[in-house]
Amino acid sequence: MKKFKYEKCIIEGVRPDLKLADFRINTNDFVPGMETRLLHLDEKTLKGSFYVSCFWFWKGSEEVLVKPHVHEYDEVLGCIGTDPKDPQDLCGEIEFWLDDEKYLIRKSSLIFVPKGLKHAPFIVRTVNRPIFHFTTGPTGMYI
Repeated sequence: MKKFKYEKCIIEGVRPDLKLADFRINTNDFVPGMETRLLHLDEKTLKGSFYVSCFWFWKGSEEVLVKPHVHEYDEVLGCIGTDPKDPQDLCGEIEFWLDDEKYLIRKSSLIFVPKGLKHAPFIVRTVNRPIFHFTTGPTGMYI
């Protein structure tokens, strides 16, 4: 099969050796049946890239997915609903903290977290339709 010059730039799936960061509460990387890790890119996947990680949330839970932490880089989190008739509706509710401020996310949103700002817990409280979630930052690895 012919190799293309830039085929390495098309990322499908998740590396089998990928583990989530230590500040994830659940040691199994997920709450069973609640989320699916869909895609992941970082410098181990493709040298020179920044990190992006994508998930589907299928159901809500009272469990904290991510405990409070800080990064030495800016981060963007996306939470996107899947109702084609109302794409602004998150189709659920996510509790997210920025420093000591609690936010209830009910609309499709991008959340900018400046470097050094304590953020989380991150709790997917309700899912009425699947919710697409991603996180990205201008660094090679999610740490």
